[in-house]
Amino acid sequence: MELGRIFLELGAVTLALAFVGRAAGRFGITPIPLYLLAGLALGATFHLGNESEDFVHVGAEIGAVLLLFVLGLEYTSAELKSNLRSNSGVGVVDLLLNFSPGLLAGFVLGFTPLGAILLGGVTYLSSSGIASKVLTDLGRLGNRETPIVLAVCVLEDIAMAFYLPVVAALLVGGGLLATGVSLMVALLAFGVTFYAAMRFGPAFSRLLNVGSKETLLLSVFGLVLLIAGLADLLKVSAAIGAFLVGIALSGDVAHRTRPLIEPLRDLFAAIFFIFFGLQLDLSSVPDVILPAVILAVVTTFTKLLTGWYGAARLGARSRGRFRAGASLVARGEFSILIAGLGVSAGIAQGIGPLAAVYVLLTAILGPLLARLDEPLAPFLSRFDPGAKVAADSSVAVGQRGTD
Repeated sequence: MELGRIFLELGAVTLALAFVGRAAGRFGITPIPLYLLAGLALGATFHLGNESEDFVHVGAEIGAVLLLFVLGLEYTSAELKSNLRSNSGVGVVDLLLNFSPGLLAGFVLGFTPLGAILLGGVTYLSSSGIASKVLTDLGRLGNRETPIVLAVCVLEDIAMAFYLPVVAALLVGGGLLATGVSLMVALLAFGVTFYAAMRFGPAFSRLLNVGSKETLLLSVFGLVLLIAGLADLLKVSAAIGAFLVGIALSGDVAHRTRPLIEPLRDLFAAIFFIFFGLQLDLSSVPDVILPAVILAVVTTFTKLLTGWYGAARLGARSRGRFRAGASLVARGEFSILIAGLGVSAGIAQGIGPLAAVYVLLTAILGPLLARLDEPLAPFLSRFDPGAKVAADSSVAVGQRGTD
């Protein structure tokens, strides 16, 4: 092992991440598509040694785990129950409109049934990270349509908590009996863990809430990796185990943990995206550009419909409905995570480059569309007979809008 060479290679990768992150901040866009592009560029021009690649691989897996853990911290068990009860109809519409295009495209492209199911997951999930950034940057957190955007993201996360264990069990393969046993074990483990998170979360949080920040960080980070490892051994998905730990933590310990763990999440998540790009064969990208563009156009329209329907139920006007849909267009980290499952399992190899190009397109298109509600106001006002366009303007952060 040449330690100097390893440090040089990892330093080069980290500096590349810093450069593209700074560029994304300057242009006011999410860094996710730039991380993917950086991974593609590095993969074409720069070959990592085995030790460095192993380190980046493990770092990428930790990134996926921390992404789900921090996402779980955003929701309490009460919020999950409330969203399931009050917005289940919107969740069903979202699933039907946005899972179906990927599923159908998978069969058209010649994927196996399981590969098609994975592609359906890629097109289904909006990026909650990009959605929240768009809402914050454009001052729309107080708008009338914003709760439905957040509700859709929560429901998609809950659906993924069920979807990933099932897919993970199916990816194990084997005979019908072996697959059935793996599936039953995965669902049972998920159900028990989900119930424990809901039932014993507050007591669990009090136990972890120590005074020292250093001890708290070490305790939480160690617990997340431990549960993620156990979940992976049970074929539930390491990331979902981490998600459930995030749900279990609530109150003061969740508020204190978030700022401590977020720098680690950002570091390892960036490694996750660049590792995905490194694994892609650049020569395969031209073959998937056309299907990726078609999927991006179709699912942009279906996400706009999802947001329009959900915001209409809240009484939002046409501009608010459009803003809700546009905020949901971008796909991101979890679409890449799902595609990575297929690549790692050796099935539907074409799903890797297809998902990468698809995420690039939607991650750029979504934030751009979210800014077009004002230029499109004259057109959108046609859906509000007798209403003045000016009455449907956005409001400042923290205030409730009129639309």
